[in-house]
Amino acid sequence: MPEDQKVSRRSVSSQQDHVLVTRALEGDQRAYLDLVQKYQKGLHLHIRRTIGNVEGMEDLVHEAFIKAFKALHTYSANYAFSTWLYKIASNHAIDYKRKRRLVTTSLDKPTSTKDGEVRQEVSDTTFRPDRKIEDRQRANIIQDAIDSLPPKYNRVIVMRHQEEKSYIEIAEELDLPLGTVKAHIFRARKLLYKCLRDKRDSL
Repeated sequence: MPEDQKVSRRSVSSQQDHVLVTRALEGDQRAYLDLVQKYQKGLHLHIRRTIGNVEGMEDLVHEAFIKAFKALHTYSANYAFSTWLYKIASNHAIDYKRKRRLVTTSLDKPTSTKDGEVRQEVSDTTFRPDRKIEDRQRANIIQDAIDSLPPKYNRVIVMRHQEEKSYIEIAEELDLPLGTVKAHIFRARKLLYKCLRDKRDSL
């Protein structure tokens, strides 16, 4: 493809993004969803290239979008929206990886001392008799948040994450367009994220 055509194609895409961002800042929910639909797959691949294929990738992508939308008023049209969005996603993914990185110490390798070599003995800190209680409390808080969702959002979240149905299965069962199902699930996740964020001290 000639270089001038590439530039033209990028320019059209950037113009589309500028229109969508402007509409989103004015409160147009459809514009948010259009941006998500346009960049969701690319963001998924970008995060995977940044930190590898980690567990909870879909949640990372969703959280990156939320961070970007909350900071949308700081975006400058002087830069490509995709570059700005991917930068936010990279930072979020790296923070996620850093927080979960475990510092491990070899228990088999002896430590040298002036009196010879000694092997390390580490007490078992994994046994926590209260873990089941905490897990149950956390599960109850999450379930309460799901139950508090408006009916149309509660229904799709339950079907997607508790019944593990695909988007297509949900659309067919509820007799809704696939795009509507995706929009409802996206909105439901935003509401859940806000609710659980407010209750994070309890979690």
